[in-house]
Amino acid sequence: MINPKAATTTNTYPDRPITIIVPFSAGGSLDLIARALEKTAVQHLGQPMIVVNKPGAAGTLAWNELTGTTPDGYTIGITGVEIILHPLYGLSKYNYPTSLEPLVQVSSSPFIMVVQANQPWQNVDDLVKDARQHPGQLKFGNSGVGSLPHLLSEMFAQSTGITLQPVPFQGGSESLKSLLGGHVQAIFTSTSIVKEHLKNGTLRALAVTGEQRLADPVFANVPTFKELGKDIVFSYWIGVAAPKEMPLEVKEKLANGLKAIIAEPEFQKNVENNGLQFEYLNPKEFQEKWLRDNETLSKTIKETGILERIKEQKK
Repeated sequence: MINPKAATTTNTYPDRPITIIVPFSAGGSLDLIARALEKTAVQHLGQPMIVVNKPGAAGTLAWNELTGTTPDGYTIGITGVEIILHPLYGLSKYNYPTSLEPLVQVSSSPFIMVVQANQPWQNVDDLVKDARQHPGQLKFGNSGVGSLPHLLSEMFAQSTGITLQPVPFQGGSESLKSLLGGHVQAIFTSTSIVKEHLKNGTLRALAVTGEQRLADPVFANVPTFKELGKDIVFSYWIGVAAPKEMPLEVKEKLANGLKAIIAEPEFQKNVENNGLQFEYLNPKEFQEKWLRDNETLSKTIKETGILERIKEQKK
């Protein structure tokens, strides 16, 4: 039997502002996406969005709150790839891929592997050859044990049969400083962080982790690992999710409204001006990506021993 009150609520949705939770501080990529969505929310959803920043515990504070919220469509949240990683490491209260509902993917930006321009390696094969001649001496900086750059360096080692030395730092900017100072030989990082260094010739890019080459002229000549025959395809994505068990009509209204917002040329320009790659996925496509990435990352952290290192750190 249909609950008349529930039906009325669904039919009139939304009839009040929608809160969008951001798991990190103001000014970061996820926050910028939320504020770009906020600009035309009234036009495409009929109600304003209220951006609420809830940083803490590497994003889990916000995502735990989102998971436990009533699934009525009035509280949604910005998500990043961390919602896959944290449950795998046992760092979260919930398994976010199954406790949250994907609505849209907004951006998907590949990582890029870079070395100092004064090093002799002109391409990935040069680096691999050198690493084989000097096992364990190649130092890859990363933004912390178990971080995505760390995982990517381990994927690279696996796919090429080399042994490298991962060197953890407090964040991406610290690992970049170490590379520029010659303390590590290579890093995986975001394209936006190294763009100016590539333009001025202090760094050299060897490959990107995307499905295709980047359109930006600065990166257009950088090959993908895929075209080099290496099974390394991974990007940092940002999207929007909601608590599970939302009424289907509410989910459809939200997903369609968000799709209309991000179809705006101004929104896409805003995303790209902030160094991100615009890439829309609908709820079904985004869900499939969550599952694929969960499988890839789960396999990597187990096979490389990273999971055991994380467990040791927690003790």
